[in-house]
Amino acid sequence: MRPLLNNTISLQYFNSYYWLKEELVQFCKQHNISTQGGKLDIAKRIALFLQTGQVVAKPKQITKKSVSKFNWNTEQLTLNTVITDNYKNTENVRAFFIKQIGKHFAFNVQFMNWMKVNTGKILQDAIVEWKRLHELKKDKTQTKEIAPQFEYNRYIRDFMKDNPGKTLKEAIKCWNDKKKMSGSLRYQKTDLLQ
Repeated sequence: MRPLLNNTISLQYFNSYYWLKEELVQFCKQHNISTQGGKLDIAKRIALFLQTGQVVAKPKQITKKSVSKFNWNTEQLTLNTVITDNYKNTENVRAFFIKQIGKHFAFNVQFMNWMKVNTGKILQDAIVEWKRLHELKKDKTQTKEIAPQFEYNRYIRDFMKDNPGKTLKEAIKCWNDKKKMSGSLRYQKTDLLQ
């Protein structure tokens, strides 16, 4: 049986069970712990609190000033437009990529992350990268990476892959049983025996 998430829970129990982000945020608010960031960041702060009593307060916002004054909303974009430190995914940028790539263009997380870390490259480079990522998506032999905080998605994918004759409803039932128990949240063949 899953224990209650409160300040008396041991670090071992905390780390052994599945917690919704909403539960983690509620705990943080009760103990003045910062709720910023993703689920994994919040869980690390709670673990630190449970282990040491240390409260990581909300950090002061330090905004990095952009050097570039390039306006991604209004400037005319070309293949040679340099990706600046103030890059934004705007309708102007979307229209440019649709014109260059086609109506099937869409922003996705991998591409947006690439744009953020490739200041100094040009939009022609971005088009090449988008096409590369798009081809990878079509490759059915490639297993797409699921970020660690998306345990549910990872579990369902692995369950369905290992049990092609089972239904999504059965996978969800196994997930719901699994998350109530301590230990790993990764799919295991023995989950069907629960």
